Amino acid sequence: MVGHLEKSLLTLFALSTLAYVECFTDDEIPNEWMLLHVVQGQILGGNYSYLRLNHEGRIILKMKSLKGDADIYVSSSILSPTFDEYELQSTTCGLDVLIVPDHFSRPVGIGIYGHPFYLESEFELKVYYDRTIREDPFAEASYDPEHLEASNKPQKQAPQDASQEEESMLRTILIGILKIVLEILF
Repeated sequence: MVGHLEKSLLTLFALSTLAYVECFTDDEIPNEWMLLHVVQGQILGGNYSYLRLNHEGRIILKMKSLKGDADIYVSSSILSPTFDEYELQSTTCGLDVLIVPDHFSRPVGIGIYGHPFYLESEFELKVYYDRTIREDPFAEASYDPEHLEASNKPQKQAPQDASQEEESMLRTILIGILKIVLEILF
C-alpha cells in the first residue's frame, strides 16, 4: 500500500511539474537550467535502452521522439527500470518530460522503451541540471541545541499560531481527499 501511494504521489508530482516544463520549447529553457548531456539513439519496438544518471541535484529529462514513439522510465532503486518497475514515467507521444528530484539516491536508472507499435523509434534526450536553490522545508525542524533550550521555556500561544493550525488541518484534509482520488484512479 505504501509503495502504491508513493508511486501515486510521485506521479502527481511529475504531472504538476510537467505542466510547468511543457510550456518551454528548446529555445525557451529557463536560465537556471544548465544543459548537461544530449543523447541521441534508436531503439527497436518492444526493447529497452538503459542509461545511468550519476549527477546530483534536481535533474530535468526532456526526450523528444524523432521517429516512432519512445517512452522513458526512471528509478532510484534499480538501474534497469521497466514499465512494470519504475518510480517515474513519461509515456506521451512526442515530448516526454520528467523531473528527477534531488532526494533520489544516485545512480538513477533511466530506461528508454521503444513502443511496439513502431518497428524502430529514434529519440533525443536532453539532460538539464536545475540550478535553482530551494529552501529546505525541514530546516526549521532541524536539531539545534541552543534553539531547543530556548523553546523549552513556557511561552504564550500567539493568535497567529491558531491560523497556522487551521491551514495545517486544511492541508491534511486536502491531501486525504487527493489520496482517495488517486487510489480510485490508479
